[in-house]
Amino acid sequence: MQITVSGHHVEVTEPLRDYVNNKLAKLQRHFDNITNADVTLTVDKLIQKAEANVHVAGADLFATCESDDMYAAIDSMTDKLDRQLIKHKEKVLGR
Repeated sequence: MQITVSGHHVEVTEPLRDYVNNKLAKLQRHFDNITNADVTLTVDKLIQKAEANVHVAGADLFATCESDDMYAAIDSMTDKLDRQLIKHKEKVLGR
């Protein structure tokens, strides 16, 4: 899986990039057909925002989350993507 991490009004440091890569790597345990993921980290005043667009076979999954802490926003975003991925997998296997 290819992961692209970009920042908007925030510098994406190496620890932040590693954290995103580790969290999104856990998504592959549920579904193997993930091709790539585009993650955008944004800071608006005091609000930290994480957005991700994950491309899988047959669908594009999108999740966004806002928090006071960037790491908490990334955690919530990956939880949302995890639930969407499981639902997509059940839908594909049910056909």
